Amino acid sequence: MHLLVVLGLVAATSGCRLLPNRSASVPPWPGGVASTWQWQLSGALDPTVDAQVYALDVFRTTLEESRRLRADGRRLMCTVEVGILHRVRPDEQRFPAEILGRPARVPGQPDGAPAGRWLDIRQWSSLEPVLADRFRVCRGKGFVAVLPFGMDGYTAETGFPLTFDDQFRFNRAVAALIRQVGLSPGLVNDLDQVLALEPYFDFAVNEECFRRKSCDRLLPFVDAGKPVFHVEYEGSTADYCRTALGYGFSSIGKDRNLGPRRDICPH
Repeated sequence: MHLLVVLGLVAATSGCRLLPNRSASVPPWPGGVASTWQWQLSGALDPTVDAQVYALDVFRTTLEESRRLRADGRRLMCTVEVGILHRVRPDEQRFPAEILGRPARVPGQPDGAPAGRWLDIRQWSSLEPVLADRFRVCRGKGFVAVLPFGMDGYTAETGFPLTFDDQFRFNRAVAALIRQVGLSPGLVNDLDQVLALEPYFDFAVNEECFRRKSCDRLLPFVDAGKPVFHVEYEGSTADYCRTALGYGFSSIGKDRNLGPRRDICPH
């Protein structure tokens, strides 16, 4: 039933043009200091986790689950692949073969083995209608923000000669498209472009900046009064919480499969 609902929503919006840009009427979200958060992409949803913000999968999350969370006062971020294609998505046939590149990691993989394909982000005319429909599904399910995954392909072996400028243009276009649909955009990873992209995004999401010794590069978001949601997959909270809290991040520890389990940094 859930898959049919999603397919129906995607099919209903296929080929439609976006409404005029409404970004002026969409307030920045979440704004200010980062809220407590939970990122769950696998396993049965645990709606009892004590977090103000839930980051969930666009296709796996049902309308009933989102209604229950919103009724409990949770705010919802929608995890959507934008620069990669997860091969199990119901709309995968809408991505032309010529824009599919080398294997790519998708969020929530337990062992880091590739389960997706990089996309040629230079082909915006092919990607825009599919991504717009995905964002509309997010909005229809009650999400208020988008966590777009696959924003740093130019640093990977994608199979395409992507440049810094290609990535910058794509990420900025994704942010604008999210706003046009009426949602709030977040920047995921892509640390090399944080300073240039911060004005276009309302918050940042980062994986393992402590392990990679790069957390300071997210400070443009903190300095701008925007939240940074941070996750580490290795070590204990004792290793990174003091640093993360010092930066003003909302940090958690998770398994790589992004199941229900969560270690928190006490505030």
